[in-house]
Amino acid sequence: MTSAAAPHPTASYRLQLQPDFTLHDAGRAVAYLAALGVSHLHLSPLLEAVPGSTHGYDTVDHGRISEQLGGESALRSLAAEAHRHGLRLIADVVPNHMALPVPEQLNQPLWQVLGDGPDSRYAHWFDIDWTAQPGPADAPERGRLLLPLLGGRLGDVLDQFEVDGDVLRYHEHAFPLRPGTARLPLPELLRHQWYRLAWWQLASTELNYRRFFTVNELIAVRVEVPEVFEATHRTLLRLHADGVLDGFRIDHPDGLADPRGYLERLAEATGGAYTVVEKVLTGRERLPADWPCAGTTGYDALRRIDGVLTDHAGAEQLITAYRRDVGAGTAAAAAARGRAELTAPDGELAAELDRLVRLVQRICAAEPALADHAAWTVRETLRGLLTAYPGYRPYVRPGESAPAASVAQVEAALADGRADLPGAGATTGLIRDLVLGRLGRSAAKDEFCTRFAQTASAVAAKGVEDTAFYRWNALLSLNEVGGEPARPGLPSAEFHRWCAEQEQHWPQSMTVLSTHDTKRSADARARLAVLAELPGHWADECLAWTDTAGHCPDRSTAWLLWQTLVAAWPLSADRLVSVLLKSAREAKLHTSWTAPDTRFEQALTDYAHGVLAHPGLCPRIAGFVELIAPYARSNTLAAALLHLTVPGVPDLYQGSEEPLYTLVDPDNRGPVDLSGLAARLTDSAAGRPRDLAREKLHLTTTALHLRRDNPLGPYRPLAAQGQAAAHLLAFGRGSGVITAVTRLPYGLARQGGWRDTVLDLPAGPWVDELTQRPFDSGAVPVASLFEQHPVALLSRPRPAAGRS
Repeated sequence: MTSAAAPHPTASYRLQLQPDFTLHDAGRAVAYLAALGVSHLHLSPLLEAVPGSTHGYDTVDHGRISEQLGGESALRSLAAEAHRHGLRLIADVVPNHMALPVPEQLNQPLWQVLGDGPDSRYAHWFDIDWTAQPGPADAPERGRLLLPLLGGRLGDVLDQFEVDGDVLRYHEHAFPLRPGTARLPLPELLRHQWYRLAWWQLASTELNYRRFFTVNELIAVRVEVPEVFEATHRTLLRLHADGVLDGFRIDHPDGLADPRGYLERLAEATGGAYTVVEKVLTGRERLPADWPCAGTTGYDALRRIDGVLTDHAGAEQLITAYRRDVGAGTAAAAAARGRAELTAPDGELAAELDRLVRLVQRICAAEPALADHAAWTVRETLRGLLTAYPGYRPYVRPGESAPAASVAQVEAALADGRADLPGAGATTGLIRDLVLGRLGRSAAKDEFCTRFAQTASAVAAKGVEDTAFYRWNALLSLNEVGGEPARPGLPSAEFHRWCAEQEQHWPQSMTVLSTHDTKRSADARARLAVLAELPGHWADECLAWTDTAGHCPDRSTAWLLWQTLVAAWPLSADRLVSVLLKSAREAKLHTSWTAPDTRFEQALTDYAHGVLAHPGLCPRIAGFVELIAPYARSNTLAAALLHLTVPGVPDLYQGSEEPLYTLVDPDNRGPVDLSGLAARLTDSAAGRPRDLAREKLHLTTTALHLRRDNPLGPYRPLAAQGQAAAHLLAFGRGSGVITAVTRLPYGLARQGGWRDTVLDLPAGPWVDELTQRPFDSGAVPVASLFEQHPVALLSRPRPAAGRS
């Protein structure tokens, strides 16, 4: 846990900085965000990135704050303005990788490596396996870096190279030339460099640098090396020491060689600054208790909040209908297939698997007791383990005993993924012991242990969230980061249990509903959750829409299309086509980013345009969205209030204080009109029938002020009594705050509403902060409690001056 002296936020607000929304723009929004009620601004990556970057995760220079965002002076001005309003800053940190940019000299450490090879003083910065590629013609044993970026095979593009002094140019690319090689004939010149320029198609099978997942343009940084940590964090740590930055969000810790060691070093350097990690917890996985941080960035909360507002039985009916219609297997089978494809001989992570095989062979060659494991059995055993692994990765530190949770996951995965091959049993034992660090220490053994864990995290992220979740379209709201589509819905008792565990172990962990990485925003998912309550009606609608529009080029994509229309209605053809094409390419069933099928993509594009141009279909879609609007409204407000009052620190995504119906990036990363929100905040409390935007904004600022002015107390579940008790989710925070929300609102309406259901309020009096209506203690009819809104936020009456 972080130091007790570290300042913890009461709530944060995520801002996506980019050339169209800079640090100057953020400074102009401070007054509004302070009035909204947050305590911290949560800024996307700040360091210099590739020119024009709209996200900042493609760092090129750790030594300066991005000039395209305004530079360090603008950041200091933002901090000063924030401090004047009582706010602090949290920065997103990207420790895993840097950009491999165009032109390449934008990344000067990498430029030095390209010029000087393994002798460069920056060679240890990057995770490069120099042994995997023969070196230059005059030093073949030294190795070189494969750069798979050519538009065709080398022989087909030789005429596209140009020697410009001591630089080799290929279109917009630029590469340093070794001294004395500039006058060589081009084929000889290429053979004498510390890099091998190659066709981009070779990346999956021959790449010898670790990437961020499968993104060739992001090269891994070895932040586990103390010198590299210091160099890449110097600017951010200086700004923390100066009081400009107060906390950190750590991007993708599962990609680090030693997540715990990294967090220990960061905590020591900052004196225990508030730090959260973008750790995805799958199933019942828990954050390692020995990580010195405040918790996760909140996807575990998103899954529980969405789950408790999703009807399990109805979702299962949708899943059954989807599998029957599409001929699909289970969600678990889709995940396993997505994982397995990545490490196939032609898979996107085949090069990473080959690196692991080479390490095993090196280990076995060095110790006769471990010899004679065929490379193919090693490869298949590793494939089975990576395919079946039930989490993101093991957390084994060389020289320490493996954590019990990691041992259990490895054993379970080997049992599920064991290859039925001659001699596989002995190889299984070898791989198990190497993964768990049980065979002693050596450079190769330590490297294998580390590289396996990093590869496992890439397989999990790309195989499940970035492949299977784009293929399996039964109910799209289930397919979020950290989601479990195979287990839809969450009973109230399990929700309360999770809240109690969070309060006990990670009370300052972030909670989120929408982020820059969610595939659909919270309010889009709130609409989709209604579909699980009316699966039969929804099936009839889909059939009618398909009859009207004609058959979609792909049945599973039709499920994606109709749900996307409901989730984000109304939306333009450009937005719809963008999402459909990205989803189809990520799914890699009919088309992909690397092998696009133009005929399929054109057919899908034409179908989408035809749907939105159909004069009879659009009114019917709009009518259905209007039909479910009251229930989607209930889900939206319920999710928002739960987010703001469960244990943890709510992190609001930009613009989500009002209804936000965005889809996967880049749709969800555009600039937000915060000045317009500021204007609407001044009258958000005034009642307007059917104005969900006003309701949500009012709820958000009311709950934020309540938790900022009065720290919320211990969590305790509250139970309703009556025929509709299962539709009420309620809990207390200390003795002075009660949250009550409606769950499964369509089912509630079908069974006749709240009827005799009551909620016993502790000794009062109480007031609903959202309506200012008073309530006495004792049994309060829920119908009365929810007379104006489907949610209530009760507190002890306070003097009017108590509100800021």
